[in-house]
This record gives sequence, C-alpha cells and structure tokens, in this order.
Amino acid sequence: MNKTICLIFLFILFSSFNGHCQVVADTSKVFLVETIDGNEYVGKILGDNTVTIKLKTDNIGTITIQRMNIKKIKEIKIELIKNGTVWYENIQSTRYFWAPNGYGLRKGEGYYQNLWIFYNQAGYGFSDNFSVGVGLIPLFLFAGASTPVWITPKFSIPVKKDKFNLGVGILAATVIGEDNASFGIAYGLTTFGSRDKNLTLGMGYGYAGKDWAKKPIVMVSTMIRTGKKGYFMSENYYISAGDGSVVIMTLGGRSLIRKVAVDYGLVVPLFSNMESLVAIPWLGLTVPLEGK
Repeated sequence: MNKTICLIFLFILFSSFNGHCQVVADTSKVFLVETIDGNEYVGKILGDNTVTIKLKTDNIGTITIQRMNIKKIKEIKIELIKNGTVWYENIQSTRYFWAPNGYGLRKGEGYYQNLWIFYNQAGYGFSDNFSVGVGLIPLFLFAGASTPVWITPKFSIPVKKDKFNLGVGILAATVIGEDNASFGIAYGLTTFGSRDKNLTLGMGYGYAGKDWAKKPIVMVSTMIRTGKKGYFMSENYYISAGDGSVVIMTLGGRSLIRKVAVDYGLVVPLFSNMESLVAIPWLGLTVPLEGK
C-alpha cells in the first residue's frame, strides 16, 4: 500500500513539474497577445507553460507574460505586419459595398451585413471554395407588408494565389406575400490582385419569373488599402434597359474598427437622358461571425 501511495505521489509531482516547464514553440509563426489590461504584443512564442509564455517582439525584445494576465492569443498573418504594427484584417474581403468579388469566405468564416438598417444579409463559408449568403428586408414589420428574401450561393476558384481568382454564383430572390415574384441575377467574376488590393470585372444576367434579360449587366469594382484601418472602394455598373442605359457609380471607403467594418460613400446614377446629377449616401456595417 505504501509503495502504491509513493508511486501516485511521484506521478502527481512529475505531472505538476512537467506542466510548468517550458515548451519550445514553432517560431515561424507570429502571434498577437492581448492582455486583460488592454495591451497588445506581437511576436514569436519561444516557449510556454501553464503559468507563463515567453514572447520575442521586435520593438521591446523578449518578454515573459503571466498567463493569468492574458485575454487572448491569436495567430496573425505575416503580411498584415507593417513596420512592426499589425494592420487589421479586412472583415469583408469577399465583397465591395454590395457586389461580391472572386474571393470566397474561408471554411468556417461568416459575416453579418446591414445596410441602412433594413437590408440584412449573412454569409457562411462551407469550404474554401463554396459559400452561401441569405438575406431579407423585414417589411413584414410594417403592417405585414410583403417581404423580399434571397439566397446567394457562390463558388470561388483560385487560379493563382493572391493574384487571380474566378467566381460564379447567383442571387435568387422572391417576395413573400406575393405570387410569381421570383427574380435575381446569375453572374461571373474575374478578380485581379490580393484581398487588400484588387480589381474585379463582372458580368451578369438578370431574370424575373421565367424571363431573362437580353443584355448583361457589366460591373467594374476596385478595393485599395490605404492604411492600417482603411480602404478606398469603387463599385460601378453599366445597365442597358430598353432604348436607354444607366451607369451606377459608387465611390467611398471602408473603415475597420477592430471587429467591425463600416462602409460609406455616395451612389451616383447616371441616366442617358438625365438633366441633373443626384448623389445618394451609402452606409453599411459588417460584423464577422467567428470561424473555427
């Protein structure tokens, strides 16, 4: 019995010692360590145990942080580090103001987007190449008015990583409360550039019921990173309708506020027979849904 008790004691002692000893980590990765007092440290983890971690930073050298003081540890992409500062990741890298690009949500990623309070859409990446979005405008809140709803499946095809992506999808919509109210657009996209700096050329055919448009909608959009928290964006359409045509231009930007992206700009419709210029303000909000 005494021998058994001694073995149990030695096992517990060894387990406790082993849990506190330093473990050498993969120094090829970079991590963001956020402490409970709001400080953030960026560096490579040289070792860690149940009590502390040892972090090698570029600006203040190697430091030891008590685990009890750590709020979060997150691996970050090396390309997001600029001059020792971590740039915020683009929360909505797969879309411009409204239109998609050739990039897709990664597996497990998701987002919720709201435009002017009433427009609501959420998307989720089922794989690195396939995502689905759903949305609605809740007009039923106003005396049970007819409510538009839609679904947006999309396939993304990376031809050359961070340089050339293709996308194909459809926006299929209907209006709940009305008969024969289906409509939407099937589209294809070509995106040149990275998730932070790109140009997209797109073409789509709209439909209403069983009738398809005879001429396509052409889209040209761009996104350019301007700093740690900002982007310049432009989303533009050419629509041919009957004997006339319309160009819809949207110019503005995106600001990243930690885990929220705020889009803002002006929408300028240019009709072939218009007599005056009109600019409509745009305001949108995107919140990421944490993936795995």
